Amino acid sequence: MTASSIDRRMFLSASGATLLSTITPAAAQERTKADFMRQAVAAIDFEVARKKAEVKKDFEAHFASYTHIHRVIPFLDWDYYYLDGPLLWIPNFGEKLTAVSVPTGFVTDLASVPRILWSKYPPTGRYAYAAVIHDYLYWFQTGTREEADEILRAAMSDAKVDKDTVSDFYNALSLLGGAAWDRNKEARGKGEKRVLALFPPNPLISWEEWRKTKDVFK
Repeated sequence: MTASSIDRRMFLSASGATLLSTITPAAAQERTKADFMRQAVAAIDFEVARKKAEVKKDFEAHFASYTHIHRVIPFLDWDYYYLDGPLLWIPNFGEKLTAVSVPTGFVTDLASVPRILWSKYPPTGRYAYAAVIHDYLYWFQTGTREEADEILRAAMSDAKVDKDTVSDFYNALSLLGGAAWDRNKEARGKGEKRVLALFPPNPLISWEEWRKTKDVFK
């Protein structure tokens, strides 16, 4: 039995009688049995879809989630990547954190882990999307560094990253994140950009090459 048929049966048990009662016996006699059943089923399907939409809207408003997840595509050097669509993270209900919307074309190095630690914490681990969100916050600096680090911790937990790894990343940022924050501020002040308007047509191109191409940034 499919999920939709189960939903329909559950809805019938709760509300089907009310819906069907709006179609009187007299009206039913004026149409065929098939027409009558089609109208009843259509009414039930409509209500089921409406209820599902309400539940989805409520879920997205009150619970942590990643939505609009798209690919991160590497440049040739595999040190930098770009999003081929937007990435949205929504905090848990009750968390005093801001939702983050990372735009299409944002360029990131994913988890900024020293190469010597890649055997344990590769840039492309389970925490990769959380790292994209954190990179975005560290680059544009629309909030504080401390808030950006808290959002990373929450986003990593939402991605089911184990607690020890979350703690290791958070503690490392508490000690060393200030230098990256300052470098980004300086680079941005010098005019460096990180959101692409055009994607490279050739995958065999490095970030350093593509960033020098005319009119590639938003």
